Amino acid sequence: MRVDEKCDVYSFGVITMEVVLGRHPGDLISYFSSLESTSSSTSNDQQVLLKDIIDQRLSLPVVQSAEDLVSTMKIALACLNGNPQLRPTMQQVSQALGRQSLPLPSPFKSIKFEELLSDVVCND
Repeated sequence: MRVDEKCDVYSFGVITMEVVLGRHPGDLISYFSSLESTSSSTSNDQQVLLKDIIDQRLSLPVVQSAEDLVSTMKIALACLNGNPQLRPTMQQVSQALGRQSLPLPSPFKSIKFEELLSDVVCND
């Protein structure tokens, strides 16, 4: 394993996920990796809702907080890409975090974890 900036980016992704989930994201990272490696879409009954994986001790976010949370999760997932060359740099992460969050495509309660994988927010 080559230690470089992309390892720091991966660590940032893990820590960000840990803060949002309220626990170490080990199982979720494995799940994410399996989604990355399969090109077939997951059936609707197997999809995980974002509201079900975030820290249940917190109340569900509303409007701007929900948009910020979804954007932050997308950035964290980009940092966890299994291929280090496809991970953003910390400069790209910083720029993405500084941008205004996009409106949610659907109500927060219905956003699926897999939807966070569709838009790459760090690659400019």
